[in-house]
Amino acid sequence: MLVPHQELPATAAAVAADAAQPMEVVAQTEPANAAESQPPEDPQTSRFTWTIENFTRINGKKHYSEPFVVGGFKWRVLIFPKGNNVDHFSMYLDVADSVNLPYGWNRYAQFSLAVVNQIHPKYTIRKDTQHQFNARESDWGFTSFMPLSDLYDPSRGYLVNDTVVVEAEVAVRRMVDYWTYDSKKETGYVGLKNQGATCYMNSLLQTLYHIPYFRKAVYHMPTTENDMPSGSIPLALQSLFYKLQYSDNSVATKELTKSFGWDTYDSFMQHDVQELNRLDVKGCRDVYASFDKYVEVERLEGDNKYHAEQYGLQINDRYEFPLQLDLDRDDGKYLAPDADRSIRNLYTLHRYKFDDERVTKEDTKKALEEQYGGEEELPQINPGFNNTPFKFTKYSNAYMLVYIRESDKDKIMCNVDEKDIAEHLRIRLKKEQEEKEHKKKEKAEAHLYTIIKVARDEDLNERIGKKIYFDLVNHEKVRSFCIRKQLPFTSFKEEVAKECGIPVQFQRFWLWAKRQNHTYRPNRPLGPHEESQSVGQLREVSNKAHNAELKLFLEVETGVDLRPIRPPEKSKEDILLFFKLYNPEKEELWLFVKATGKPSEILTKLNEMAGFAPNEEIELYEEIKFEPNVMCEHIDKKLTFRSSQLEDGDIICFQKSPVSDGETQVRYPDVPSFLEYVHNRQVVHFRSLEKPKEDDFCLELSKLHTYDDVVERVARQLGLDDPSKIRLTSHNCYSQQPKPQPIRYRGVEHLLDMLVHYNQTSDILYYEVLDIPLPELQCLKTLKVAFHHATKDEVELSNPDAELRLLEVFYHKIYKIFPPHEKIENINDQYWTLRAEEIPEEEKNLGPHDRLIHVYHFMKDPNQNQIQNFGDPFLLVIREGETAAEILERIQKKLRVPDEEFSKWKLAFISMNRPEYLQDVDVRRDVYGAWEQYLGLEHTDTTPKRSYTANQNRHTFEKPVKIYN
Repeated sequence: MLVPHQELPATAAAVAADAAQPMEVVAQTEPANAAESQPPEDPQTSRFTWTIENFTRINGKKHYSEPFVVGGFKWRVLIFPKGNNVDHFSMYLDVADSVNLPYGWNRYAQFSLAVVNQIHPKYTIRKDTQHQFNARESDWGFTSFMPLSDLYDPSRGYLVNDTVVVEAEVAVRRMVDYWTYDSKKETGYVGLKNQGATCYMNSLLQTLYHIPYFRKAVYHMPTTENDMPSGSIPLALQSLFYKLQYSDNSVATKELTKSFGWDTYDSFMQHDVQELNRLDVKGCRDVYASFDKYVEVERLEGDNKYHAEQYGLQINDRYEFPLQLDLDRDDGKYLAPDADRSIRNLYTLHRYKFDDERVTKEDTKKALEEQYGGEEELPQINPGFNNTPFKFTKYSNAYMLVYIRESDKDKIMCNVDEKDIAEHLRIRLKKEQEEKEHKKKEKAEAHLYTIIKVARDEDLNERIGKKIYFDLVNHEKVRSFCIRKQLPFTSFKEEVAKECGIPVQFQRFWLWAKRQNHTYRPNRPLGPHEESQSVGQLREVSNKAHNAELKLFLEVETGVDLRPIRPPEKSKEDILLFFKLYNPEKEELWLFVKATGKPSEILTKLNEMAGFAPNEEIELYEEIKFEPNVMCEHIDKKLTFRSSQLEDGDIICFQKSPVSDGETQVRYPDVPSFLEYVHNRQVVHFRSLEKPKEDDFCLELSKLHTYDDVVERVARQLGLDDPSKIRLTSHNCYSQQPKPQPIRYRGVEHLLDMLVHYNQTSDILYYEVLDIPLPELQCLKTLKVAFHHATKDEVELSNPDAELRLLEVFYHKIYKIFPPHEKIENINDQYWTLRAEEIPEEEKNLGPHDRLIHVYHFMKDPNQNQIQNFGDPFLLVIREGETAAEILERIQKKLRVPDEEFSKWKLAFISMNRPEYLQDVDVRRDVYGAWEQYLGLEHTDTTPKRSYTANQNRHTFEKPVKIYN
């Protein structure tokens, strides 16, 4: 089976991005119509030559050629004689009649543009690229085609007799419509969804799935009904293969990658199939050459390495593979010594093209030759002057080849059906498939249904006095009914009767309305005419009331025995009001009943319901809105409700009149101050900075608290006497880690500022207890210093009064040695390592001809022909007349390296990253600098990788697959 790679290689994509671009910013491609849904035909090609006379006299910024026809459509060349806002000649290929193209039109073109050198044709400048053109992306080309200085210089040969000759070679083909193509219908197979950068994995999975013998083995792996796919690779793989076999649409791989232990980031990290199975192709023209290379490598030993440097490092090299692979050729040199020579080792390539979600059949030419990569030369159309062949790079490459031995074909390509799948797996996956189909059906029929949200008095009780005090109900938590739009509303009332146990004759529904201040309140009861309509018609009424959904309030009156009774008639003079009682000592609000009339007429009733004395003085407030600011206004009890502009659905909060009593201290004496507190209340989860994953304790604070307020509460929680010794650090909402820098003392105004991270608000703060007060610590500079010893990890001085020095180390080189008088404020350890070390005795009394030089460890990078430093650099005294051998002897003694290992080390003089290996002669002593010239020790880096390297970039290494069972 052939799995071609349809994506542009990363390196090639970067080249294309630098080279070709649209003339200006364009919108996204629109989908093609159904007429475009046909297999791509062979490209139609054409060469167009444009002779531009009086070139320097062209007026205007841009200039178009005459149209020419390729693939049945008109094209033209667009130039900018003085450059498109650059100092280069700009040239593009343009669709001539883009404004008149049919909706969804698109064409894929591979093309070259050239400026002909009329004196020396071999110096003609030609650039090629490719692009999918559509009505909105109608031009593509090169903004910086060639420098204007070269074009306008008559001696160069591009501008002759004020004439410029431009050529365009265009190959056009129609593209298959990606969106309407049905892989299952066309090929019998379905594709795999790409999670972000998982084409490498999709290719491997499709390859393994299409080996039936392997698929059967996967189905026979032991799994149980209690296993979960997200924690079991075998079960996740079985599930994936089952869906590939029985689904009609492309299949997702998220369940499988979860079983690997991968998160979303890992899915977007580009891996390679070669991590599991690799065939060496670099420098080889075909499969047999790869086998030759493989066999040769196997026979080499020791340091005698195989090189193919004569081929060079190329992008998208041509690589050929045959339809049949004969491994018996050349006396079976590719077979293992113990291979059975009696079997005919002839292997056949099986092919389909898998491009993530889309699967297509390929004929032999497209499956083989067009997947070889490299360049392709199109046939010449008009042979003649300067008619060089038009070549374009082929970015479609096969990167997984699977050959099956003909003698084993029946065994490998066996039949796989449901009997090969464990019963528990069939039951589980069929149920998943049925649920998926059910959801799909629901989605398809969603337009026939509507959601009705019904709030009752019990929802009011849930809202009030349960940590949430504002407004009436939480509309996200009230009961929802999914009802067909054609159902009569009277039938809906019967549904409510069944669900809530309230007879239809005792129900009265109010329509909620969204007010201008963005609050929702019951606006009016439904009338008999509205209740005789269908649910869908009522939905239209709801939309006029500014509801995004159909929201109803179910009013139920109860008698003395708490049984439902028929709601009383409502006249135009009646107003439905909701009353809440506020107790400053309990800090709670409660919902009571509806009432009409003047406040003075119901004060006695309110006192009775609240359990107060009949003549208790109470204050009334109207709760208006909560966001973005609290609005709660005092109500004049002498005015009527209507004079106070109160209407249906309004909320009145009442409380005992505040008394100025020195003995009783309450935090929030009245309703407005309490609602202000609720509005700014914030529960914060505090974590110790040493254990950033675990909540330590929670505190209820105000968003308006200052830094001092917060640390005072934290100190009280921790039982500390001095709050100033607490330092806080904010939370990074994206990494779910503490931010690198702590919050400066009084560096933010309020708690809210400590919790905001970009456009998100967190509820987590980290704390640490310091040895000294934070204001005092902020006046000091914190430096992280690593003590260095040549051969030991622990700090060990020769004597208590040993003389020390401080250095900057960056990328395994000593960047600076700090003089003793250096100011602390000038030292920065953010980007490099500060290192302290004892000054050796040999450096304290340097002679007039002794030199203190830098010595670094290095390896040569075979691919880039550069050196890479590693390990701990150090300083070394070089004495006059000292040879390389003597220096090496002292280095070995200093670093305590065993003879066997040190015998492989080489000494070199390094200048500008180029090594000059030193023999047993005098060492150059007068050219060493701290950075670019130094002594280098070449050897293999055998030290384990330090953890801090990974910490500097958390995504340096790819996450391995975790196997849980």
